[in-house]
Amino acid sequence: MGAIAGLGFVSPAESLPRNLATLIMRAFVLGNGIAAVLMRHSRSAMLEVLSADFVRTARAKGLSETRVVLHHALRNALLPVITLGALEFGELLSGAVVTEQVFTIPGFGKLIVDAVFNRDYAVVQGVVLCTALAFILLNLFADVAYALVNPRLRR
Repeated sequence: MGAIAGLGFVSPAESLPRNLATLIMRAFVLGNGIAAVLMRHSRSAMLEVLSADFVRTARAKGLSETRVVLHHALRNALLPVITLGALEFGELLSGAVVTEQVFTIPGFGKLIVDAVFNRDYAVVQGVVLCTALAFILLNLFADVAYALVNPRLRR
């Protein structure tokens, strides 16, 4: 594994250690920007919730700081983060197209780029349909997660 260990695709059946080594660089490239946005919104939401009256009341009751943060504040701060995470899925897919081209990975992004260059409209429509379906399902899961995280939304 030389200087370009992260380039190319190595099947896990061929060499699991090389597959994992190349996976680290691809995951970093794809997830770095989205992680920064999610962390910034998580911090902002937590700071807003930690200054709320119900958190002050929980502290006044004598609850431990861990319980206050994890049970009371985090549940309320997660709602905007869940929304943003579901919406960032589209950015993740568009980033996958570029990442798969740069690292020569056979995947969904490379499939649609090859289909566009070959003018294979049926494949382009299929990829767009699957992507739209995945985006819709992910937003549905986000709505279900709202009810799991915040019991007030179950009604």
